[in-house]
Amino acid sequence: MARCVIKDIVNKENSQVSVAGWVHAKRVHGKITFIDLRDASGILQVVFTQQNAELFKIVDAVRPEWVLKISGTIQKRPEKMKNPEIITGDFEMIASTLEVISKAETPPFPIEGSGYDVSEDIRWKYRYLDMRRPRVLEILKQRAKVKRFIRDYLSDRGFLEVDTPILTKSTPEGARDFLVPSRLHPGKFYALPQSPQQYKQLLMVGGIEKYFQFPRCFRDEDLRGDRTLEFDQLDIEMSFVDEADVLKLTEELVIEVSEKVIGKKVQEKPFPRMTYQEAMKQYQSDKPDIRKDKNDKNTFAYLWVTDFPMFEKKDDGSVGAAHHPFTAIHDSDLPKLTDSAKLFDIRARQYDLVLNGHEVFGGSIRTTNPEILTKVFNALGYSSEEIQVRFHHLLEAFSYGVPPHGGIAAGFDRWLMAMLAEPSIREVIPFPTSGSGFTSVMEAPSNVDKKQLSELHIKAV
Repeated sequence: MARCVIKDIVNKENSQVSVAGWVHAKRVHGKITFIDLRDASGILQVVFTQQNAELFKIVDAVRPEWVLKISGTIQKRPEKMKNPEIITGDFEMIASTLEVISKAETPPFPIEGSGYDVSEDIRWKYRYLDMRRPRVLEILKQRAKVKRFIRDYLSDRGFLEVDTPILTKSTPEGARDFLVPSRLHPGKFYALPQSPQQYKQLLMVGGIEKYFQFPRCFRDEDLRGDRTLEFDQLDIEMSFVDEADVLKLTEELVIEVSEKVIGKKVQEKPFPRMTYQEAMKQYQSDKPDIRKDKNDKNTFAYLWVTDFPMFEKKDDGSVGAAHHPFTAIHDSDLPKLTDSAKLFDIRARQYDLVLNGHEVFGGSIRTTNPEILTKVFNALGYSSEEIQVRFHHLLEAFSYGVPPHGGIAAGFDRWLMAMLAEPSIREVIPFPTSGSGFTSVMEAPSNVDKKQLSELHIKAV
């Protein structure tokens, strides 16, 4: 008998079917034993009675998380026994056969419940068990659904999905790079991308005009609830556009995802806007939560924050790019580029989208004039030699005819975390890095063989 997916048994009343999955729970009530069997589609209550003495004896040994194949007849539950909390709640199976496919050790934590009360370090170590719980499975389904919707939405509007390299060059992007030593070029290093910033600009030089991808990004920075070492990004870039074009496309996409895919209400449409200066003056934050009811998780309050400072003072007192050095500057502020006393007054053509107090999208119009870009690098303290070493490829590309362009990127995991009202970004990532920086299950970073280090011409000190 072919296996029936559990959610489909609602169409199988009075039929003999076979189902397979994990034992979610077991309840013994004297002469009747109930097993809640779980697969990726749902949970089914299976009934075992003493009328089948041999089967009743077999089920007595069954424990949670064993993998079973059960055959039986689907019937309606008594009216008082129906369970509206599950998709199959009006039905149950009267078991006729049971096959133990795989036994299981006692899990280190209960699979039932939300799992929030279990230590994260334990949950990520056994993430393959944690993701068996319906709450986590539903998050992964939502994650896939949102990505699929965005792919279709942008593709239908002429955007081309293009993948960019993972092994790239170390350039200033705002955080520390993860470095990868080269075996073929001793003493030299690749960097894992903090974002595909320069590649997407090169795609615009290449005439792609409308691009998107879901790149994996890496940033070696201190961890917190909405930040992790590696994350997915939704990256969008367009040629021959200004701020209004980028904001319009993003807003339309975000509303569709929020309302049609996630099914939540957007508080205000079109999204309200305020400058960075206004946000700091009114809320003392550049990512304010503007919900009218802060306790209402079903309302999405989006806000555009614009005109960020171009430069910021770093901890060591030096000048840094508040966003990244490729961000365009308001024309009226360009003369300030050569006046060190006015650098922190320069406004960037940068915009962030905030959701319920979380920065979820950020982007800008890009500088395409090599002379202005060189002045920005000078303001950041780079010498002419350093500019050539770090950015020659981009400046040279711009010398071959570059269109005006701009774009935006979402921290996809953070956006999903905010939309699903999860307490941590790690809840929405399939295999997250722990708060202490260890990867799920594999427990990396780890020691490597001395031979591997020798091949790379490096030593661990």
